[in-house]
Amino acid sequence: MTRGETTDRVIACCFRVHNGLGSGFLEKVYENSLMMDLAKAGLSAQQQVPIAVRYDGVVVGEYFADIVVDGRLICELKANELLSRDHEVQLVNYLAATGFDVGLLVNFGRSVIVKRKFREYRPSSKQLSGEGLVDLRG
Repeated sequence: MTRGETTDRVIACCFRVHNGLGSGFLEKVYENSLMMDLAKAGLSAQQQVPIAVRYDGVVVGEYFADIVVDGRLICELKANELLSRDHEVQLVNYLAATGFDVGLLVNFGRSVIVKRKFREYRPSSKQLSGEGLVDLRG
């Protein structure tokens, strides 16, 4: 399965979870539910995966990715009214620390918002064509 196919399946699972639960639950409820849906979709996923941050070869900090899918896609989950720039930076830092190329920032607020982030800057085809960015909303 390609990374794009994996990402598409994960996004579909996020929408199924939100459609089933609605809004207003804590992040952990969505995380546990998403893990169930990912398994049903045939995806291998782990919760609360430790991420070591190194400086000059020494571990200087540790964070935890909410979900890692197929050992190559980080999913950072939120259950907030709005996403902030800090949430996006957090995911990009996780990508930098792990060397993973792509991650998803998923907010289970009033509607699902999914932002795909890359370790290295990649303009979207919409940006290249001059169109604005669009959030995926359910």
